[in-house]
Amino acid sequence: MTRVFYAVLVNSLTAFLTNMFVWFAVTFWLYLQTKSVLATSIMAGIYLGTTAISGFFLGSLVDRFKKKKAMMISSIATLILYTGAVLIYIFTPEPVFKNPGNLILWVFIVLVLFGAIAGNIRTIALSTLVTILIPEENRDRANGMVGTSNGVSFLVASIFSGMAIGFLGMLWVLVFALVLTLIALVHLLFLPIKEKGIVHVEEHGTGKIDVRGTINAIKVVPGLFGLIFFNSFNNFIGGVFMSLMDAYGLALVSVQVWGVLWGVLSLGFIIGGIIVSKKGLGKNPVYTMFISNIIMWTICCFFTIQSSIVLLAIGMFIYLCLIPVVEASEQTIMQKLIPPERQGRVFGFAQSIEQAASPVTAFIIGPIAQFIFIPYMTKGRGVDLIGGWFGVGPERGLALLFTLTGAMGLVITLLAMRSAAYKKLSGNYV
Repeated sequence: MTRVFYAVLVNSLTAFLTNMFVWFAVTFWLYLQTKSVLATSIMAGIYLGTTAISGFFLGSLVDRFKKKKAMMISSIATLILYTGAVLIYIFTPEPVFKNPGNLILWVFIVLVLFGAIAGNIRTIALSTLVTILIPEENRDRANGMVGTSNGVSFLVASIFSGMAIGFLGMLWVLVFALVLTLIALVHLLFLPIKEKGIVHVEEHGTGKIDVRGTINAIKVVPGLFGLIFFNSFNNFIGGVFMSLMDAYGLALVSVQVWGVLWGVLSLGFIIGGIIVSKKGLGKNPVYTMFISNIIMWTICCFFTIQSSIVLLAIGMFIYLCLIPVVEASEQTIMQKLIPPERQGRVFGFAQSIEQAASPVTAFIIGPIAQFIFIPYMTKGRGVDLIGGWFGVGPERGLALLFTLTGAMGLVITLLAMRSAAYKKLSGNYV
């Protein structure tokens, strides 16, 4: 690893932490102001939907400029958007923010969210910088360090965002965000990142987003489309846990305990990233990724098999430790197989496709749980069929849904390992 890479990583950590801190804080703030679950759901939909759609454009932007310049554009955009949000907050009467139907409230929310989403340019640029700055044999470890920094961001933001809203308020959250973003921008300005000239590849259509060229770049690598859609499917069924895990956990423990537990479990992101940064991913990252998925889905089959917060916590911790392994594996595979001049587009394309899956599941899984699984384990046939050993009640309905989701993910992963796409991708590491 080079000293420049460590400096870029610290700089990116500052930006990631700032944007995640703001995202968590504004979520808490919106609910406390409006007392509306619908408002927070709409905000989450705006954030996830925009993140998914923007990947195409942001990836092209990263390829169009040198990576340092792309990261500076990210920070400048964030700075402008957060400044606009601060001005609205200062000059808007407090009662306006308590009305979830007020247009000014949603202009404020959109400015804050877009400021955080502008940080995704850095995410894509950092993946391409790993290719530029790190030799191929060490990229898996570098990607592990990126995963560790993401875990640190998640842990710190989840703990301190609520405290900042509770003790200081939204204005100071945004002031801190402006200061940290400015620090990251100035630090980046003086970082000596050596990059070769930009390679301008032939583009199609207007060339602004170049989806066709991106698809062609992916097609050139046998099995890569299969990998992207496999990860998209994982995110699709993984959305079940994203949507319903809080409801399940709060049925077992108090909200205070659940909050502290998530803070502790978040260490799994960091530990998983550290292990990858020290040990690497082995000779075949494709195999490592699929084995990790098998372990994750097996855990999902059993960690809610009984009403036990201990069993749930152990399973979730191992699951979270493996997320950096899976993410580092995908990054390492793409960094090896995609030409550097196309990597921004491909990473952006993968981000858009893969992240689009979770919101879809989040939208449809609630009614499925509410009207099918919960009644089934509360007063339906499930009470007589498996209630004696599995347990009964609304929380067991969610548990049954988790178990079946885990089994589905496990079967799909095992079948995928027998596919031609898997064999073609693995062939690059033989």
